[in-house]
Amino acid sequence: GSTAHGFEIELEGLHSSDITDTFGGAGRGFPTGRGFGAGSVERYGSPSITEYTNGAIFGTRVTYFGIYDGTSWDFGTPTVPVGQFATPGDNCWSGGGLGYNANTPCDHFGVGTRKNATKTTYTWLHDNGAGELTGANGVVSLPAPVWNVVPAVVPVGAPPAPPVVQAVIEAPVPENEAQFGEAIWVKVFTTELEDEVALEQLIGGNPVIDGAVTEVEWQLLQFDPGNPDSGKLESGYGAPVGPNAASIIRRYEFYKYAGEYNAEDHEALVSSDSNPLDSEIGTYIGAQNAAANLAVVAVPEPETYAMLLVGVGLIGLRLRKRGRTLSLN
Repeated sequence: GSTAHGFEIELEGLHSSDITDTFGGAGRGFPTGRGFGAGSVERYGSPSITEYTNGAIFGTRVTYFGIYDGTSWDFGTPTVPVGQFATPGDNCWSGGGLGYNANTPCDHFGVGTRKNATKTTYTWLHDNGAGELTGANGVVSLPAPVWNVVPAVVPVGAPPAPPVVQAVIEAPVPENEAQFGEAIWVKVFTTELEDEVALEQLIGGNPVIDGAVTEVEWQLLQFDPGNPDSGKLESGYGAPVGPNAASIIRRYEFYKYAGEYNAEDHEALVSSDSNPLDSEIGTYIGAQNAAANLAVVAVPEPETYAMLLVGVGLIGLRLRKRGRTLSLN
């Protein structure tokens, strides 16, 4: 295994001015700073926010990182042995019910944006052997939600009507696109609130969210080479939100698929893609809590209509030598 010493959220297609918030950043409703003080929520402190360009492609990286003093790193997210640590993904920090400390093998990372990124990549960062951080073999195969907020069409002079809110996640495309990709189970919790939410409210222990009425559904997510619309999970189904809704929250819990695959094309062999058997649900991978704050205005603009918030709760990485692949447990 390998201890991570940082985490990076890469947001393609966004400028730094599109970033409105970061989990653990300054000016939030909880203590900031590095370490494990009372009420600490994130060991790495405030992340750096850096723009990048690569030809016609541009974006912004939000990076949480440990500091190397020439001998050792000040902080890191330790490896977790398989089956020896369990969390619902929303209570790594001390206020969420766990004794968050240097040995806690999970962390929270998050970002708020004014609009969707064209592509979002999550990466654990680890030491390359020379006291420098690298993301090689650290990419986390968790799909990020893409929000679509469609304002209702109302007659001139009529009061505003509730919008239609959809959140879509897509299965990762495999290297061999001629075969089915790896299958994962996604458990989706949908919550509608009459107040806007802040990034720090997307973690557990928030009575406003915990006490709200929540709908739950399961879905198997897998890329299908013969169906361009496969591997997509859409929450919202084109229905308007409630008349008093100010925010919509989606919590996605990801689990490995533990059932059988077709030996020829790697298709998951399940009796139901929305009602898994206990034997088909494998190791917990991680979770994302995402929200859209709905700011209804007279002439909605895509950039200002919804404030997008994504919080990621992930358990420490394990780097396997064989094949140099990454798994999260």
